[in-house]
Amino acid sequence: MKKILIINGHPDKESFNFALSEAYKSGAYASNAEVKEICIRDLKFNPNLQFGYRKRTELEPDLIDAQNKLKWASHLVWIYPVWWGSVPATMKGFLDRVLLPGFAFKKRENSVWWDKYFLGKTAHLICTMDQPSWYYKLIYRSPSHKAMKKLTMQFIGVKKVRITPIGSVRLSKEAYRLKWLKKVEQLGKKNK
Repeated sequence: MKKILIINGHPDKESFNFALSEAYKSGAYASNAEVKEICIRDLKFNPNLQFGYRKRTELEPDLIDAQNKLKWASHLVWIYPVWWGSVPATMKGFLDRVLLPGFAFKKRENSVWWDKYFLGKTAHLICTMDQPSWYYKLIYRSPSHKAMKKLTMQFIGVKKVRITPIGSVRLSKEAYRLKWLKKVEQLGKKNK
């Protein structure tokens, strides 16, 4: 049985991202997968990694719980909007504070290489945007996709990372959004 963790990075509970999370969760439950969730907006934590990696900042209980869920999961589903070619600030702070050395990776002494602790896990990035996804890819070269896939997920050992960009959401009609909710529910059923 697949262990799926859905991480919602949108700060607004009334956003389309929350509907997408529910659709994916519904599909995953229909496939008898085990499902846990992290809603970053509801966590109590300081998003600022104030000392970098020079000095340890104690983890808040919500971040310890998040780390336990990340360890537990075999498949990570990240649902978030693309803002300014990146992820929302609270999601970035979550990544900075949770994917720490010793937990997600470990730098090797006197080496440029590192050990990856999330080997064997898979991930799916479902991201909404206010522009067509083809435009984001063609004109801007998909910076947030590359950052999350290559510089975050693959950096910690998640080799298989799928991306589903959804745009343009801002100008979309209800039929467009319903179509995407059905597609995302199917992704949940297939555990992709």
